[in-house]
Amino acid sequence: MGLLYLGTPLAWDEAKQYTDHVRAHGITQCGDELCGATKYIEYMVVSFNDPDKNAILAKLQSITNDIAEDRGDASSVPTFHPEYGRFMLESTPGAPYTGSLPDLLSVEADMRYREQCSKAAFGSQYLKPTEVPFTLTSYPRLVSSHSLFVPEEITNPHARFPTLTANIRRRRGSKVAINLPIFIDEKTPRPFVDPTIPWERNIYAEDPEAKRGAALTDHIYMDAMGFGMGCSCLQLTFQSCNVTEARRLYDALVPIAPLMLALTAASPLWRGYIADVDCRWDVVAASVDDRTEEERGLKPLKENRFRIPKSRYGSVSLYISESWLNRPEYNDIDAPFDEAIFTACANTHISHLFIRDPMSLLRTIHQDDANSNDHFETVRFKPPPVNSPIGWRVEFRSMEVQMTDFENAAYAVFIVLLSRAILSYNLNFYVPISKVDENMARAQKRDAVHSQKFYFRRDVFLPGVPSPTCSACSSGASSPVEGTNGPPRKDNKLRNCFPTIPKPENGFGKGPVEEEYEEMTMEEIMLGKCNAFPGLVGLAYAYLDTLDVDDDTRRRIEEYLTLVKRRADGSLKTAATWIREFVGSHPGYKRDSVVSQEMNYDLMVAVDEIERGVRKAPDFLPTKK
Repeated sequence: MGLLYLGTPLAWDEAKQYTDHVRAHGITQCGDELCGATKYIEYMVVSFNDPDKNAILAKLQSITNDIAEDRGDASSVPTFHPEYGRFMLESTPGAPYTGSLPDLLSVEADMRYREQCSKAAFGSQYLKPTEVPFTLTSYPRLVSSHSLFVPEEITNPHARFPTLTANIRRRRGSKVAINLPIFIDEKTPRPFVDPTIPWERNIYAEDPEAKRGAALTDHIYMDAMGFGMGCSCLQLTFQSCNVTEARRLYDALVPIAPLMLALTAASPLWRGYIADVDCRWDVVAASVDDRTEEERGLKPLKENRFRIPKSRYGSVSLYISESWLNRPEYNDIDAPFDEAIFTACANTHISHLFIRDPMSLLRTIHQDDANSNDHFETVRFKPPPVNSPIGWRVEFRSMEVQMTDFENAAYAVFIVLLSRAILSYNLNFYVPISKVDENMARAQKRDAVHSQKFYFRRDVFLPGVPSPTCSACSSGASSPVEGTNGPPRKDNKLRNCFPTIPKPENGFGKGPVEEEYEEMTMEEIMLGKCNAFPGLVGLAYAYLDTLDVDDDTRRRIEEYLTLVKRRADGSLKTAATWIREFVGSHPGYKRDSVVSQEMNYDLMVAVDEIERGVRKAPDFLPTKK
């Protein structure tokens, strides 16, 4: 959620008078190897009570950034930050990864080192012997403020978090309403009316909302920000050479986001029930949905200026590259923007973001724009910080965090290689944003990797440019690019700063957008379709073939790519499927969609054992050679 700053956050009634001021100053602040790639990972700390076979979320004490400061050189020491949930930790490496291959392969070891630091450095000051950090997307039995189900104590006590929670509720005019379809099993009551909802509670003014329609039949109802902000993710941040390259990478990763959401699906259990979805995204989006009834289209606009189709944590609404490949037809959904902001900055992306009110303001509002740009804290296309060598960055954050360091490292390495292939081969992944939204919806469905098809571009290569091939692809080709005269020189680092995409001299014929894409299976998208498309994994291999890689490094990278391939072709289960089957085969499961205390405890024990290598799961993880 970002770093915390000292200061007093403003309640909504006071903060809303400064929203135009923040917008105005936000505009003022817009102002050769891969470097600055960072892998954020979030942990949930679970407390075990073995005699009672119970596992609950721990209530951590205040966490500081210096908990591991005595563990070596500062550049190698990870940092830990508090997160929304009091049971959560966010961890980043001590320094960004560079473009060297040893750095690329250090990701898994660094993740394991961070976990060891959290256990050892916390000691008795932060963690008890019975408390274990996990990389889980969602906690199965999280049962936040004013909620019918969870106490306020789960929220981090830093003033920013409870104030943000209250401000969203006040601006919206009600509690958030999250409804996930429940998985209907043999003995699930029909219709399903959640018996755990305290329908008659009357402590807070919002309590009657559930029986007034906020809680839907046949759904798992959640009513607090903590259900979404209490989730964890695997996030990668790329520093780009310049703003043009950042725009290119941002646009290319937009259609990849739903695919990776489906491939990393890891959250089928919510509030003690089995859901009929596998991912967290809609929960997160709904948990911070501060839109009023007018902005959601439930009432005519009167007090508000815009009807806003998505939550502020919804999927991307606009492509932003100025490349000739970005056709206007691709931005085909309603994305309202502030005309006054657009007049000031001539940027549709920024003027679209600024239709929303800032929800977390400190009393120090009148900033020096030459030395501060805190307003951009949550923007995923990120400009350089003021007075910093850090450049333009792109955050990729759709992936669900995995249960093991090996999986998290595998997906991180894959996305890094794919990002370099995108820029190196000038790949074109554009499909209309409306199709990206449809893919996001499909990606969250149960077993989406196998049950769904996704819209993807038919031809990702530039007109007249030979397609890259790789030594690991089915064609057996070994040269990085067909038609080259002799093997090209190989790089010993992952590159950055690629040339702009040249426009064909004889023009670029544009046919109907609808003919540019089709529905494909996950296996086709990831592993290739006939001879026309090598697949995203094939493209990663093709870029790998351009690097000067020794045999041991190649073997280790291929172990990671094998996980991605086997999750895509179905020979290995996603985390969501493995969790479902664990619960479904538990002797205490009554086929009623309920996850009991004992089932949850046994699940946490099993996940911990898999991560430590004590329990084998050959249908879930590849066997290392």
